[in-house]
Amino acid sequence: MRLDKNTYGTVLLVYAISAVLLFLLFRFVHVWWLLWPLVLLILAICFWQTAFHMVPDRKAAGSSTLVTAVADGKIVHVEKAYEKDFLKRDCMMISIYMDFWDVHANFWPVTGTVEYSEYHEGEHFLAFKPKASEENEHTCTCIRTPEGKEVFFKQLAGGFARRIVCYAKPGMEVVAGDQCGIIKFGSRIDIYLPLDAEIKVKLGDVVRACETVVASI
Repeated sequence: MRLDKNTYGTVLLVYAISAVLLFLLFRFVHVWWLLWPLVLLILAICFWQTAFHMVPDRKAAGSSTLVTAVADGKIVHVEKAYEKDFLKRDCMMISIYMDFWDVHANFWPVTGTVEYSEYHEGEHFLAFKPKASEENEHTCTCIRTPEGKEVFFKQLAGGFARRIVCYAKPGMEVVAGDQCGIIKFGSRIDIYLPLDAEIKVKLGDVVRACETVVASI
């Protein structure tokens, strides 16, 4: 497990603010029953933010035909949907919602070649709302597998997310289970699959990036 390279600044800022707060607490608060709960709260926030931005070591279950979860989280949508950014056709869409307690590192869902990647500015509606998929800030990526299937996914910013990191570049060869980016704070992933994909998850399922197979194509 390692800290994502794009989050060093965020974590250092949290530590710096925490150090200042701890100094002020010990300097001005002299009531022990008030001091120590506040100290423990600050330390807990430091631990949470460190864990939040970690890239976990996972055993990849995906391949060019088995699609795995891009992120940890909960399945909030499994439905037929039209993908308008690149594929421009009906697909099966699986949406994964990440809350504050989930690891927010993202991973390639399949093995193949990146044929499209684009960043889109947008709103910051709560990520679990249906309109977030169309109107929120997002990054789109499409991977073509060696078998010729296309797997498209969106990294969606949520109500608090303010930075999406995606490593995709057209022509890049990628392997299922390797890290593809990270989203800071509450957010969502939409995965668009061929209509004939065999969906392996259902609404309400909790999934783990790299390890949970969400579909077979």
